[in-house]
Amino acid sequence: MADHSGADRVLAGLDPEQRGAVTAPAGPVCILAGAGTGKTRAITSRIAHRALTGEISARHVLAVTFTARAAAEMRSRLTALGVPGVQARTFHAAALRQVRYFAPRLLDGRAMPELLDSKVRLVTLAAARVGLRTDRAAARDLAGEIEWAKSSLVEPAEYVVAAAKALRDTPHEPAKVAEVFAAYEKIKRGNGVIDFEDMLRAAVWGIEEHADVAEQVRAQYRHFVVDEYQDVNPLQQRLLDAWLGGRDDVTVVGDASQTIYSFTGATSSYLVDFPRRHRNAVVVRLVRDYRSTPQVVGLANAVISQARGTEARLRLELRGQRPPGPEPELRIFTDEPAEANAVAARARALVDAGTPAREIAVLFRTNAQSEAYEKALTEAEVPYVVQGAERFFERAEVRQAMVALRAATRSIPGETPLPAAVVEALAAVGWSPDTPPAGGAARERWEALAALVQLAEEYAATPAVLPIGEAASVERPVTLAEFTDELHRRASQQHAPTLDGVTLASLHSAKGLEWDAVFLVGLSEGTLPTTYAKTAEQVEEERRLLYVGVTRAREWLWLSYAVARSPGGRARRPSRFLPQLDRSGGSGERARGTGVTPRPERRRTQIVSCRICGATLLAGPERKLGRCATCPSDIDEELHERLREWRRRVAGDQRVPAYVVFTDATLTALAERRPSRPEDLIAIAGIGPRKLGLYGESVLALVGGAAVDEICPEKTFEIEP
Repeated sequence: MADHSGADRVLAGLDPEQRGAVTAPAGPVCILAGAGTGKTRAITSRIAHRALTGEISARHVLAVTFTARAAAEMRSRLTALGVPGVQARTFHAAALRQVRYFAPRLLDGRAMPELLDSKVRLVTLAAARVGLRTDRAAARDLAGEIEWAKSSLVEPAEYVVAAAKALRDTPHEPAKVAEVFAAYEKIKRGNGVIDFEDMLRAAVWGIEEHADVAEQVRAQYRHFVVDEYQDVNPLQQRLLDAWLGGRDDVTVVGDASQTIYSFTGATSSYLVDFPRRHRNAVVVRLVRDYRSTPQVVGLANAVISQARGTEARLRLELRGQRPPGPEPELRIFTDEPAEANAVAARARALVDAGTPAREIAVLFRTNAQSEAYEKALTEAEVPYVVQGAERFFERAEVRQAMVALRAATRSIPGETPLPAAVVEALAAVGWSPDTPPAGGAARERWEALAALVQLAEEYAATPAVLPIGEAASVERPVTLAEFTDELHRRASQQHAPTLDGVTLASLHSAKGLEWDAVFLVGLSEGTLPTTYAKTAEQVEEERRLLYVGVTRAREWLWLSYAVARSPGGRARRPSRFLPQLDRSGGSGERARGTGVTPRPERRRTQIVSCRICGATLLAGPERKLGRCATCPSDIDEELHERLREWRRRVAGDQRVPAYVVFTDATLTALAERRPSRPEDLIAIAGIGPRKLGLYGESVLALVGGAAVDEICPEKTFEIEP
């Protein structure tokens, strides 16, 4: 029975584009939904509106997505809209339900085989069977390759050609991976178990090869909704096609600019090609961003506007709907420890000002980057949680390395320089400073242990002080034992459990989440994009990662990178994706919505750092002041008044506006920085050789305590009778 009043309530409050998506006629509908544009509201409202008007029955709808959390949110919203009973599940959950139900019929009365929780154990056995010795990280990478192949409908005999065509960065020589793949399938069958890809394939096979199963499934599910359609892989698309059975009542929603999981087999091609595959498809674009301020939205548009390739064909230009907020901040630091400490200090300030810690996130490219931020937040007494990964010192390879370091204190000579001693000790756990291995898990393990070497280099740069008598002391190099003690101290501090804290997360694990305040850190070449992005397509996916990171922020956004990884290290360039650092030599106009003025590249750029927090200053007023606008002022008010009076008198003598002598910002900088030498004056932006010659002596005298009358007496004029 139709409920038209309920259907009208569903439409209330929708914007025109959302309403168009909700009321589109039955048939193929493609909703291109940018970040923060209300896609979940649109698709749940579409289901509810169709059900409440009597067009469809809720029990005949299957809505599929990629996380149990998203599926639960769909069910909750539909119930609130007055439409309970819709099946909203992940692809795997929907397939598992069907395979279990039909297993007795498909397997001659037998129950469904046991489902593997993880491939790693069987992959390790398979690798050994073909002569490969693997640790857990290598086995995870091999398992990932097998998952990619099976999700891409690639058989073991086809793997070598398929991997070459897809430009896969394989953990071993492709032919060897194919051998492991084949051995894994044989061991799996011998053990009578199946993996998740087998389950999806079984669901496809049951429908494609058994007419009675197909008839029953298609009678039950007649209307389909697919969320995050840009993340569908070939096996999932095959299952969707089997469910549809040639029908076309399907609504898909996605954003090609958020395609960041291609390494798992996900492809945006089905989203891009949807109108071509369904000639009568309705395409709706949602571009009104209700999540982020116009400033954040402007930066997101600037990042993705330079995108190239297939996904860029569906690029959306978002339009912010929230009230204006602060401009995104860009900060450049001398090294990564300085960057982490500044992030922790600002996070502390945000929490103290009332922002809940759970509404703050620090996002980075790789999980190995988390250690510096864990340490800095711990020392700033800011609670934190790690999203989608273990805390640095809880990682298996780091715990193993710390055991090896402790053991090495008894075998490595004490005079060995600390970094060299750490490298030697880590050789016992199979780490070497050579090129990182192929494969994501093995590479991440390598990077985590490399982070320990970097810590050793930083720790060695601060020599221990040995007391000598009462009046003198002598510096000596730190030992491996002292460094190991320091690691255990850090680990004990950072193991404290927290229920509510700042989120530390990789950009991949941040997908689908949002916070009031977001720090995007480590934005340098070699990190984002990673050095492992070799092809144009891989580089474009790295750009989309930054776009995803930017669009996680509701109100406040910080972007930063460190010139060097460690103090005194090799200099790095900022990420090519940062529109604030446009090196095109253009007009210098403010980049729309980015809050930062692009500057032409110069061969040499003077770096001006905040004398309080150490951040590199880009804005003119901040460079004059020598500090960030948000850092506390230490102005000498009395000196500032004397400088203002002196400027008034000089401007009067010269018959020019006061700002021609010095601007207000320059006077404030002088009163804060209190220069004592001509070199200090020149260091203040806005004071060049000419003004130094004209006013330098007077200003230095005023800073030194001279009265204005001593330097520039007030002139009096007598009126002739």
